[in-house]
Amino acid sequence: MFSKKKTVKKEMDQELLLNIRKMKQEWESLNTIIEQSIDPSEDGLMDLAVIKAKYFYLLREARYRGINALS
Repeated sequence: MFSKKKTVKKEMDQELLLNIRKMKQEWESLNTIIEQSIDPSEDGLMDLAVIKAKYFYLLREARYRGINALS
């Protein structure tokens, strides 16, 4: 029973790390677009703020779980 819990936790941790990488890539690409825009739209700025908030939430969750990319 305990090995199944550990397996599920390990899978969830890997999924969390994958989501962190994906969110960081989305944030960086949208940030590049916004920086290169002459007049960025309100929707673009709002999307950037949402992606940034999600990214930092996922980082806090990883810290709470005690995982990092090396483990």
